[in-house]
Order: sequence, then C-alpha cells, then structure tokens
Amino acid sequence: MDEQDFMRGRVYGADHEDAAPRSGRRYAQLVAGPLDGLLLDVTDRPAHTRADGVVLRTEIGRYGPGGRTHYAPRPTDPDRFDWRGDLP
Repeated sequence: MDEQDFMRGRVYGADHEDAAPRSGRRYAQLVAGPLDGLLLDVTDRPAHTRADGVVLRTEIGRYGPGGRTHYAPRPTDPDRFDWRGDLP
C-alpha cells in the first residue's frame, strides 16, 4: 500500500490512530493535489465561509514542511473540494 492509498478515507487533521470519519459529522472529500482522498470535516463551517475554499497545512506539498495547499468546493458538488495549488 502506498502513501496515497493509506490516506484515502482518513480525516485531515485527525490523529493517525483514530482518523476514521465520525458519525454525525459532515465531510468534504479533497480531490487531487497533495491531500487527495482525505476527508475534511466541514460540520462547523457555514456554507458562506466555505465558498472561497480552505488553506490547509501540509508537509507533502510543493513547499515541504511549513507549506500549505488550497482547496475550493466544486461548483457542481459542494461535498468535493478541488485542489487549486500549493502555497509557501
């Protein structure tokens, strides 16, 4: 199993030991980019704040440790956030 397969279906920011989705929470799937396949918990994020997308920390993006990556909701499917690029 490679790193991408290992991460698929896991929740971004969750502990490695307990990274499964939780009942009663709402998740968006991150599509493409360094966090492809991870789930982002959007339960407590109002729709109007999600419209511009999210910037998430990641060590596996273009800028390595300390880097960030930008994902935005897909216009036709707000439960999928598409990768927009990496940031330093």
